[in-house]
Amino acid sequence: MADSKIQSYRDLRVWQEAVNLAESCYRLTKTFPKEELYGLTTQIRRASVSIAANIAEGTQNQGRIHPIFVHSSRFSQRVGDSLVNLSKS
Repeated sequence: MADSKIQSYRDLRVWQEAVNLAESCYRLTKTFPKEELYGLTTQIRRASVSIAANIAEGTQNQGRIHPIFVHSSRFSQRVGDSLVNLSKS
């Protein structure tokens, strides 16, 4: 990726990893009890999807990401991490 130009947010490794994380969260939450469908399951899924969405939304020319969207992605990551930890208790 270093040798090629960034054409879109899809070329960014951070966005690709965020998508992988969201896919992992969906797989994880499929194993949750049905009574958590509108609780932890939905919240974890939304937080994980938000990370990739914020990166995509904030990507500017030359693959730079506007700082406010980086902050939002980090916030969503922390929320998701906290929710996953809660699901283990």
